[in-house]
Amino acid sequence: MRLSLSSARALHLAAQGLLTSPRKSAEKEDVLTAIRQMAALQIDTINVVARSPYLVLWSRLGSFQNNWLDELLEEGKIFEYWSHEACFLPIEDYGLYRHQMISPQGLGWKYNHRWLSENAKQVEQIRQHIHQNGASRSADFERKDGKSGGWWEWKPEKRSLEVLFTTGELMVARRHNFQRIYDLRERVHPKWKDKRDLKAQIDCQRQQVLQAVQALGVAKASWVADYFRMGKLEAAIHPESLAKQGLLLKVQVDGWELPAYMHPSHAERLQQALDGKLKASATRLLSPFDPVVWDRKRAIELFNFEYKLECYTPAPKRQYGYFTLPILRRGALIGRLDAKAHRKEGVFELKLLHLEAGVRVSQALVDDVAKAIKSFASWHQTPEIRFLSSNSQELFNLMLPALR
Repeated sequence: MRLSLSSARALHLAAQGLLTSPRKSAEKEDVLTAIRQMAALQIDTINVVARSPYLVLWSRLGSFQNNWLDELLEEGKIFEYWSHEACFLPIEDYGLYRHQMISPQGLGWKYNHRWLSENAKQVEQIRQHIHQNGASRSADFERKDGKSGGWWEWKPEKRSLEVLFTTGELMVARRHNFQRIYDLRERVHPKWKDKRDLKAQIDCQRQQVLQAVQALGVAKASWVADYFRMGKLEAAIHPESLAKQGLLLKVQVDGWELPAYMHPSHAERLQQALDGKLKASATRLLSPFDPVVWDRKRAIELFNFEYKLECYTPAPKRQYGYFTLPILRRGALIGRLDAKAHRKEGVFELKLLHLEAGVRVSQALVDDVAKAIKSFASWHQTPEIRFLSSNSQELFNLMLPALR
C-alpha cells in the first residue's frame, strides 16, 4: 500500500486528534479521551501562555475547563509518571510502567541509586511522614540547608519525594496550583496488585510499541522508541517483527526509503487516505511539547519543519523567541508564533509571527491563522490582542481586520 506524504501527514494528525477543528463544546470526558488517544500528555511548567498540558488539550478540544485535568487526576482516571518525559497517563496503562518503578536504574538522572543509599534514613522518614500524616507537598517540608533551590539544588526532602515517586512508592494524588501532592501508592491506586496484575516486561514493552504506532498514525520504525523513551527495541518487538505477526500494517510512503507501519485500528482511515478522501482542515497553535513536534527529527522528516525550543537559549542568540508555538494549518506546519498572555491586563501579546520559507500568504491563510489566534486568546481570557513587534508588521497589517 503506497501513500503520498500528504496522506501520511493526514493519518498522523487524525491519530493525534488534529485533523479537523473541534465540532462541539468540550466535556470533561473528552479530556480523558484525548489523553488516551495520545497515550501520553507531557507536563511542563512554563506559563508565558497556558502550561503545556492545557495547551495540548486546547489544540484538540478547543475551549475547555483546565480544572477537568486536575479532577481526572484526583479521581484516579489518570496518573503521573515518567514516559516521554513527565506525563499524565491513562490509569489503565499503569502496568506498562510498573517495571520501570521496580527497576528504575535505566531512568538516568531521574533515579540516583547512590544518593538513595546514602540518604536511606531520610527517605524513610519522608515515607513514614506521609504514611502517618497523609498526602504532602514538597512545600510542607521546611528547607534547612540554606540553599535557594533550583533544578539541581532541590532540598533533600524534595529529592526524597522524587525518588519515592520514581520507585513507585509514592504517586501524585492531586495537584494544587500545579504543585504535586504526593501520597502512598496503595492509597492512590488501591486496585493494583503486583502479584495479580503485573505482566511480563516484554509483553508490556510490546504493548507500548503498538500504542506508539497507534498514536503516531503512521510511523517509521526509527520514530517508535522515542515516543515513550524506550531505548533500543529488542528484535521481538521491533515494528517489522510485529508486522510479520499481523499486529501492525506495513505501508510505503512516497519519498521514504524504508517502510512505515500503522496500527490495524486505523484501517478505515488508511482506506480513506488511499482513496484521497482524508483531508486535514484544522488550523491550530501547538505547544512546543505537543507529540506532533516533541521529536524534532520526526518533525523534519514528516513536516519538513525544523523546530527548536529557545527558552533555554540566551536571549541575544534566539532566532524566533522564548516559547514559540508551531502553527498547524491544513496538514502543514507553516510557521511559529511567539506570544505571551498578560492575564491580569486581559491582553494577548503577539511578539513575532514567522512563516516558513515558501509559504504563500493568501487571504484564506490570514483568516485561518487569525481565527486560531482569536480562539486561543479568548480561551486565555485575554481578548485584547496586541502586536508589539515590527518583524512581521506586513503580515500583521493583513491580519489586523480579522483579529478585530
